Amino acid sequence: QVQVVESGGGLVQAGGSLRLSCAASGSTFSINDMGWYRQAGGKQRELVAVIDNRGNTRYADSVKGRFTISRDNAKNTVYLQMNNLKAEDTAVYYCNAAYYSVFRHDFWGQGTQVTVSS
Repeated sequence: QVQVVESGGGLVQAGGSLRLSCAASGSTFSINDMGWYRQAGGKQRELVAVIDNRGNTRYADSVKGRFTISRDNAKNTVYLQMNNLKAEDTAVYYCNAAYYSVFRHDFWGQGTQVTVSS
């Protein structure tokens, strides 16, 4: 099993920056991908950014050029640097850790609120 815990959310003005952190513990040797998803009120959870254990990254179009995902494998931690935040980035951000063994296995954090005031 893998446990993930997020930190770093908060309230920021439009144009500002925040950095989210997510630490994984437990059977971390099995993790392939770590990523960030978000869910705004009344909407489905969506992918924000993901990074695999080789450092390959993928971003949602809406955050490209503004958000950067990084990973410290030695610390089993993933970061999301969010710059030039917009009101539409307001959401609960969830950290995800996943490994593949016949099927995909997902582990989620409890979520951290990011609120961007316009």
